[in-house]
Amino acid sequence: MTEGADADRLHDFGMFATAFAGRPVAVDEQLPGDPPWTDGQTVFIDTSAPFRANLEAIAVQASMIAAGSLDPDVVRPLARHSRLARRYLAIEGHRALVANAGVLPRVLTSLVTADVAARTGSPAESLTVASGKGQIDDPPAEFGIIRATKVLAVSARAAKQTEHEAPAHVPRRQQSQQLADLGDDDNDDSDDSDDPDLFTSPVGGGGFIGKWLKKMLSSARKTGSGGGPPGADTPTHRINSGKRGANAVSSLVSASSENVIDHVADLQSRGVKYPEWDFSRKSYRSDWCTVFEIEPVAKGSASSAIDDAIGLRRPLARLGMGLHRRHRQPQGDDIDIDAVVEAHVELMAGSVPDEAVYLDSLRRRRDLSVLLLLDISGSTAEAGTLGRTVHEQQRTAVANLTVALHDLGDRVALYAYYSQGRSAVNMVPVKRFDHHLDSHVIRRLNSLEPGAYSRLGAAIRHGAAVLEARGGTSRRLLVVLSDGLAYDHGYERAYGAADARRALSEARRRGTGCVCLTVGAGTDVESLRRVFGSTAHASIARPDQLTSVIGPLFRSAIRSAEVRRRVS
Repeated sequence: MTEGADADRLHDFGMFATAFAGRPVAVDEQLPGDPPWTDGQTVFIDTSAPFRANLEAIAVQASMIAAGSLDPDVVRPLARHSRLARRYLAIEGHRALVANAGVLPRVLTSLVTADVAARTGSPAESLTVASGKGQIDDPPAEFGIIRATKVLAVSARAAKQTEHEAPAHVPRRQQSQQLADLGDDDNDDSDDSDDPDLFTSPVGGGGFIGKWLKKMLSSARKTGSGGGPPGADTPTHRINSGKRGANAVSSLVSASSENVIDHVADLQSRGVKYPEWDFSRKSYRSDWCTVFEIEPVAKGSASSAIDDAIGLRRPLARLGMGLHRRHRQPQGDDIDIDAVVEAHVELMAGSVPDEAVYLDSLRRRRDLSVLLLLDISGSTAEAGTLGRTVHEQQRTAVANLTVALHDLGDRVALYAYYSQGRSAVNMVPVKRFDHHLDSHVIRRLNSLEPGAYSRLGAAIRHGAAVLEARGGTSRRLLVVLSDGLAYDHGYERAYGAADARRALSEARRRGTGCVCLTVGAGTDVESLRRVFGSTAHASIARPDQLTSVIGPLFRSAIRSAEVRRRVS
């Protein structure tokens, strides 16, 4: 038991770990000289080591937690294979640090080797590289080690705890909250020019942890002049502004079910207002974007057939399965506490106890709602692989996903999106959750034509709001199919990428799993990472390659969402 100054120091380090990981993470001591490691919930460090060394170790371990580097499906092959674990850590540690760079102090950027991080875009890719025969240097000492069996044990306990929770419909909130400004005050004279601006997450910047960490590391911000407000643009359409109130998005951490206008006529005429993240100001632009739902039109010449059938049912079959718990069983996968207590009482009373003291879990019920979000902006009309456009290949992928998930019994919705300025972000509901999947849905999908721009953040926020309000299950998954080019009027490059990352983070913090897929596009890995951040994502050359990546991606996103939902 640590006391005094060491206890205070561990508490301080715990605040760092929580800020870096984006969820509660504890820090505890271990034997002097032992390398740092984590089981996914606690980071273990040598408290006798220098402050900077421990901070670096916590940054690496917490970033791996945030980036999904320790998901069971990835860690399982590392168990009892120490050499593979070292090689995986040497690759994935750098990738995780880059993926989590938005919340790490810039004074820790020296930990990252860019060339190593560029070799992979996901934990699964890092595992593939580590399993190969290529030369990989040992990880730096501050990276610590991976104890796969410990990670798997903690993950298994967390999964059992989650399974005890009864699935329920997502409640609709009655009141909206005022949009929280999570960044620095607009009158702050500081900028990001020279000294480290430690955090861009809600826990940093001008918040308590950000200022406290700056004080700890003795860094100071310098004043400077700012430019014009990025993100401002001239609307391309004249519209009637929607009213704020019960239908507007509130803060990052609030559920978005109240944001969806129930009447389709309202969505078509007035739209729904959403905020937009301005990364340079570290604050939201309230009611900045207006989203309209545009009813799809099926062309007479549109086919009702899917271009290429892909077998996706098998990798998706066990996703979102609800548990049926049977008590007082002669064997099972957990202990029935009530039955054990009664058996002990009977034994103490001299009676023969009942040996049926186990819980048996059977997966019988589908408990998953999925909203598929298809990018139909103009950039997807460009030529991709296989001599087909990016749009054609993403359309094939989304059609097969819709059919497979529907056939498995999941609740599925399919929306397409495009934009023409912040006042005209258009969502096309090809299939709503309550619509039956038939040939008319496929004809509407095949009638879509790419055009205009991609204000990805607003589309993600509206998709997440619809999913939370109308999904009707405890497990939710938002799947974005996009070439990763977030671009619109006043929504260029770093600004658009930061807002898209922020929108994905908002959805994940509210317990919605997020997956991003790029099919048939030539967008480079670094550009995709800037837009999708640490969200589970994959870039594949052909639609038929979905079968090899979709299972691990979906499972990782759903499990991550369950952990975040339980913590919140």
